[in-house]
Amino acid sequence: MSLKSTPLCSAITLALASSCSVTAFAQDANDSTTTLDRIEITGSRIRQANVETAQPVIALSRAEIEKKGYVNVADILQDVTAAGAPSLSRASALSSGRDYGGMFVSLRNLGPERTLVLIDGRRMGVSAGGYSDVGSIPSAIVERVEVLTDGASALYGSDAIAGVINVITRKNFDGGNASAYVGQYSEGDGQKRSYSANFGKTFDRGWFSVGAEKSKEDPVLGGAREFTAYPNGPYHPGDGLNGTTAWGSVTVDGKVLSVGPGGDPSKVENFKPRDPATYANTKTNMTLLSSLERKSAFANGGFQITDDLRVVADVLYSERESVKQLAGYPYSVSQAQANSGARAALSKDSAFNHWGKDVLFSHRTEEFPRATNNSLTTKRASLGLEGSFETGSHFWDWNVSYMYNRNEGERRTLQSMYQPNVNLAVGPSFIDGNGVARCGSVGNVIEGCVPWNPLAPMGSNSPGSLSGDPAVRDYLFKSFVDEIRSTTKVVSANISGSLFTLPAGDIMAAMGVEHRTEEASYTPDMMVQNGQIAGTSGKPTQGDYKLDEVYMELQVPLLADLPFVRELSLDVAGRYSDYNNFGGTTNGKFGLKWKPIDTLLVRATYGTGFRAPTVDDLYGGTVTTRDRITDPCDRSFGAAARNSEVAARCTAAGMGAGFRQKTGDGELATTSGVQAVTDFTSGSNPNLEPETAKTWTVGLVYSPDFVTGLDLSLDWWKIRIDNVIVGESATDILNQCYVQGIASACDRFTRYASGTNKGQVSDMNRSLNNAGYEETAGYDLGVRYRLPEMAFGQLSLRWNTTYVDYRSRKSDNVDTTPVEQFTGWEGNFRVRSNLTMDWQNGNFGASWTTRYTSSMKEKCSYDLEGGPECNMPNFQSPYTDMQPSRKLGSNTFHDLQVRYALPWDGTVSLGINNVFKHEGPIMYSQPNSSFTYYGGFDIGRFMYMKYQQRF
Repeated sequence: MSLKSTPLCSAITLALASSCSVTAFAQDANDSTTTLDRIEITGSRIRQANVETAQPVIALSRAEIEKKGYVNVADILQDVTAAGAPSLSRASALSSGRDYGGMFVSLRNLGPERTLVLIDGRRMGVSAGGYSDVGSIPSAIVERVEVLTDGASALYGSDAIAGVINVITRKNFDGGNASAYVGQYSEGDGQKRSYSANFGKTFDRGWFSVGAEKSKEDPVLGGAREFTAYPNGPYHPGDGLNGTTAWGSVTVDGKVLSVGPGGDPSKVENFKPRDPATYANTKTNMTLLSSLERKSAFANGGFQITDDLRVVADVLYSERESVKQLAGYPYSVSQAQANSGARAALSKDSAFNHWGKDVLFSHRTEEFPRATNNSLTTKRASLGLEGSFETGSHFWDWNVSYMYNRNEGERRTLQSMYQPNVNLAVGPSFIDGNGVARCGSVGNVIEGCVPWNPLAPMGSNSPGSLSGDPAVRDYLFKSFVDEIRSTTKVVSANISGSLFTLPAGDIMAAMGVEHRTEEASYTPDMMVQNGQIAGTSGKPTQGDYKLDEVYMELQVPLLADLPFVRELSLDVAGRYSDYNNFGGTTNGKFGLKWKPIDTLLVRATYGTGFRAPTVDDLYGGTVTTRDRITDPCDRSFGAAARNSEVAARCTAAGMGAGFRQKTGDGELATTSGVQAVTDFTSGSNPNLEPETAKTWTVGLVYSPDFVTGLDLSLDWWKIRIDNVIVGESATDILNQCYVQGIASACDRFTRYASGTNKGQVSDMNRSLNNAGYEETAGYDLGVRYRLPEMAFGQLSLRWNTTYVDYRSRKSDNVDTTPVEQFTGWEGNFRVRSNLTMDWQNGNFGASWTTRYTSSMKEKCSYDLEGGPECNMPNFQSPYTDMQPSRKLGSNTFHDLQVRYALPWDGTVSLGINNVFKHEGPIMYSQPNSSFTYYGGFDIGRFMYMKYQQRF
């Protein structure tokens, strides 16, 4: 099989296959044709010599990856402009996600569960939530990464709605490579170390390769950066502080009293009204960048049994450990909790109670900040047989394989308060003759119990204090362990080849069958299941599903070698999937490829797709979390302050003109987006239905022959997901009720009918549901230019830009329900653009990368009538109605790397990411973060050194 060499073919070959060791190039001295071995490009199951496809594919070669100052491939993929905001950002310390610590890619900002990840064309295992941790793959073994920015359910099945990431590993090479990497921020923290090695060997009838990697990244605390050191940012350092402090407080006759820092709690006269100046800053000891440690190893190999039959296998082992730290637990007792017995008040018979009656109290356990250690072990293996044969002049390739992936994890939470012991510790107690605090009463001591004085401030050595008595700490605090398991098994068989020949070329076909099972479980510690850990609850997850699939793909050449039709071909694919819990679904894809001239390719695709709910979606247990909300009925920050229709709905529901939202510690909110006064329940929904999708792309690739080395591509894309599975925020649900006027949303929450929290949201159902639809569309622009080599060296550039026209969601199928717009808001960039310029001259090389993101908007938290922090006070849209908003400027980060090739086949590289130490804007909406800063932006200037030795 052969094809003519053209500038366009050469460009695509360079982009997709120049680093692929399985592709062989041979040219006859008397012929201009180039004979190619058949390869499989992501987006098609057909193995073929022609690498020009109708699908848009971005390729990252090994050489390009090595020129970046990143520790792993996951970081590189996050720089793909088609990728959205980082899911479970390491700055999201307050996230309770079980996948926290993993590295995931969300193409088109549609979530990592809608991006399919493959290793050498085979599925990677997923967690219970449908996430694939691309960071578990050692970068040392990666040959290239192909990113298909188009839906591909017809070819690969569920999850391939937003696109496909295919990690191609190194094969068929001789030699080895070892590298060491170390770097840190200019502030002296956040050090990263990475060590990797790989080795490959080929022999007469086979090959094998192995690679291993170990990396460690130190944490960075919020207090280490000014832009994250305060709850409401550096412009308002006194706002958002929490009244539940490490100094303790007591409520007596409606007054909140405290001895304050360094005070003596032994005398009642030392208790004064709580001073707002002593309120807690919860961000100081919270991890802005959680620590991360990985160990991984990968091996693959193949053996040629006969000339046309070989066995191949690969195995992956990975260990991941991530630790996030939070401020001490804000323990407090409300009157409702005391009345119900859920939390005991400080007993009137406590040795530390001066008031002769049970009293409510609070104490933040800042003496021992909370920490969560998420660890995960991944074991993956695949075994297959591959072969080829000919029928006349037609070639056929086939394979049969089995893949097994097992994830086993633990989430160990430290410094959690054990509620039964806390209740006893604040119960009746006395001081014995030796000055030792005892639980119970004289002659009736409660054995094993240690009294606690929650009114003793941090640093106090008085009896019963957390700081001064280790026995109190050991009695009140316990660690608990949640277990996480998931298993993916895939058996598949595929065959592809040439059916017969038409005047325009061969009709190519691929077909196959696949059987897949997904199993997952999440087992919270029994203390958590029984509600014995303060502020934490959870129920087990256990479930599985199975499916059988069959697919077929055809590539039909229609015309060739005609004026303005150098090539015209049609790709058609279809897949039928039969789920044991959902039944059957059929999805198809159509692609058209047209080359009017040798240097121009016009391409278009249309396909349907689907995504089945994950085990977590269907069978996950419920959890309780303290959400951050903006109540639209608040007359200072909510929509009711400026919208008469919203105000009327709120008044009708009992929240009149004077209604104000309260914070988690019972005080009036000073800004929007504060913690609610109570925990809300969220979880799975066994009645969920699969998502369905439609995807469109139209684009062109142009390699003008009058500019050697220049390759241009432009693609329009659109994705629509119906029945989309969403987990709405508490604010979303409140807005649906009061702002959008959706009556059904008002039934999903309740409010306190009386008491000090009258009118505040008391309970909410945030279980997953199938919404109406989600839709996004935009453009991808790619430019590659390799200049002719000159006296001063070789210059090349690569420029990729993604423009998002819109991303919207409709929460139901009611015609009158407004459509919510995301583009340009809170981490949903309209434009992402990366430009990399590379220079090489002999042994010296340098690269400069510029990363650009367009401006964003968020709802105003300050200057609501207009001012420095609210430059769009009269902003109005169909979704927000009148909503004071602020527009934040664009952001550009610059990276530099210089390198030198040493005589002994080594390379040393020095680099700086974020050369100019650019800081993103303060964002009170805290997108993808637990701080007033976008979780995807750099947090400082990062400097590194890397040494690589080849042998």
